[in-house]
Amino acid sequence: MGLFIAQEEARLENVRHFSTSVAGAEFNVAVGLTRLGHQVGYLSKVGDDPFGRQIVNCMNENGIDTSLTKIDPNYRTGFMLKSKTSQGDPDIYYYRKGSAASTLCPEDLRDVDVTAWDALHLTGILPAVSDTARAAVFALIRAAKVVGIPVFFDPNLRPQLWPSGEIMVNTINELAAMADFLLPGENEGKALCGSTDPETIGKFYLGLGSGTVIVKTGASGAETYTKAGHFHTDAYPPDKIVDTVGAGDGFAAGVISGVLEGLPLAQAVQRGSAIGTIQIMHVSDNEGLPSREELKRFMGTHLQGGERA
Repeated sequence: MGLFIAQEEARLENVRHFSTSVAGAEFNVAVGLTRLGHQVGYLSKVGDDPFGRQIVNCMNENGIDTSLTKIDPNYRTGFMLKSKTSQGDPDIYYYRKGSAASTLCPEDLRDVDVTAWDALHLTGILPAVSDTARAAVFALIRAAKVVGIPVFFDPNLRPQLWPSGEIMVNTINELAAMADFLLPGENEGKALCGSTDPETIGKFYLGLGSGTVIVKTGASGAETYTKAGHFHTDAYPPDKIVDTVGAGDGFAAGVISGVLEGLPLAQAVQRGSAIGTIQIMHVSDNEGLPSREELKRFMGTHLQGGERA
């Protein structure tokens, strides 16, 4: 979707100047993976309007395959406003109802060959935007499971997009149960399973059927749970915090790329931790995502749990 980023710190209704960019959790992950040298396709719909064209142009600039992205002249591209803040999370306001992406449905998957891809990444945002999009997400994840493609799922809770909290929790947990790699945040655990304790979250989702559960714990790092056991990953402290949005998406890009490259799981999570920190040091949702060389340099000069090597 399109993104208006406030250029001064103020309540959104008082902001006079915005810059434009492209946003979307799945889009951020796609950008992160392509910058690390992976081939990525992005399934979505955009309108035949300035934001839609900006999104497609941005995908082309980042080397993202647009063959799965449809331009629908009958609906507008969704967009969002994001405040500027030097402390905590920014305020977000969505304009997504009736957007082109919200019209995604199982019929749009008719020509999608999931066997052409090595992995599928989904979040809990798309199933929130409409009933048809929710049906499409379930159809896509089931297709991936049939052919044995690993499924990565980030709950990415957006309560304001769901028709009710009950539908949100039930849907997210049903999707999470089908995930090979689940990436919840500790604070999301409160809504989804009644606890912010990483161990409780990990055991809850392993019990539901998730393969690997990697619980993001912010400045503390991450806790990973599998049927074989558990391990902790320290975070990389940032030089400075500019914008916390997109940290989880950077984390996901790191984990997914590491798993696809055959790294041990602990190293894949370590990479995710590094990219998550790099992202919060930049203002845009995805412009700070590193190339492979930039990632190597950061990991070589920064210590997990410390400041610099």
